[in-house]
Amino acid sequence: MAALKKGLGRGLDALLADAPSREAEAPARAEAPPAAARGKSTLPVAFLRPNPDQPRRHFNEDAIEELAESIRARGLLQPILVRPKGPDEYEIVAGERRWRAAQKAKIHDVPVVIRELTDEEAAEIALIENVQRVDLNPVEEARAYRRLAEVHGRTQEAIAKAVGKSRSHVANMMRLLDLPELSLDLLARGDITMGHARAILAAPNPDLAAAAVRREGLSVRETERFVAELQAIEAERRSAPASRGRDDHSSDNGKSAQGRSVSGKKDADTRALEADLAAALGLEVSIEHSAKGSGTVSLRYLDLDQLDEICRRLMGAGA
Repeated sequence: MAALKKGLGRGLDALLADAPSREAEAPARAEAPPAAARGKSTLPVAFLRPNPDQPRRHFNEDAIEELAESIRARGLLQPILVRPKGPDEYEIVAGERRWRAAQKAKIHDVPVVIRELTDEEAAEIALIENVQRVDLNPVEEARAYRRLAEVHGRTQEAIAKAVGKSRSHVANMMRLLDLPELSLDLLARGDITMGHARAILAAPNPDLAAAAVRREGLSVRETERFVAELQAIEAERRSAPASRGRDDHSSDNGKSAQGRSVSGKKDADTRALEADLAAALGLEVSIEHSAKGSGTVSLRYLDLDQLDEICRRLMGAGA
């Protein structure tokens, strides 16, 4: 373990050079591979399986297809790091994207480096490889840090040293996980940025704030002002909940009858109402209403399961 830690923060090549083979320390649950198979070798792709703790959850299929074309032309130049898990079974520690591309390229045998690694060592190497290759989205990176902290007992300082980042970076990334799932999904897909995410952490309803940012194309500064408006509205509601009516959209405060400010963006009251509905329904809600009093309420679903839930509620199933 000490040898491995000397390579932390210096990249996968350093880790491979430092990590001991520990031939006599094969895990009790796994049958030790033949001595000739240890170190650099070649294995059938069918012997390899993904790491269930792989930090990256989303793979760009276009990028994998592009890599597959390169493998067809020149072969797989960089070996895949694996650890033995049983007879003819090896878990991928680093290189799952290469493994997926090799399968697309119809390559039956791939170069590998076999190492006896503990769960903690494997988790660290997988995280370091992905972070240094900029392969993780912010949510995947944050969850990987949290796993190192909660499962492997690493401090933020230790994680920072392992991945070559500052402690404040690790702390800020892990804090993103305080966001609810809808906001995290928007961040993972790139619909909102890290700057937006940090701002909406302070919102009374982060999911609504995140949905409004995506829908209206707010900048980070606009998001910060929007969150401040929501905080002020929430404070006013708590101090005088009965004195505030939702139909108070007069032009005296710069708002039109359509619930939009003179700048053309929805006013804070309308967005706050959208937030209440979003919180109640667990969906992104958009409200558009006219001077005549008519309008539309739109619900956005992310997948078919959410659509089924909307239909179930509207049709009264399960009532």
